[in-house]
Amino acid sequence: MFTPGPWELIIILLIVLVIFGAGKLPEIGSGLGKGIKNFKKAVAGKDEIEVTSSSGTEPQTPKKEDH
Repeated sequence: MFTPGPWELIIILLIVLVIFGAGKLPEIGSGLGKGIKNFKKAVAGKDEIEVTSSSGTEPQTPKKEDH
């Protein structure tokens, strides 16, 4: 399996920086972190998953429905 070295990672970071710009990187990182956190919660079996509105203001949790 291919493992990227430091030069490959720098090139990938520069490409991402050019495509998205420096202002969007914190938002992308935050979204990615929340996605990973929600995935870990789902794997662990916890029912409540954090959902953030598109404005990123206040996290909301979905209500449980009776089945």
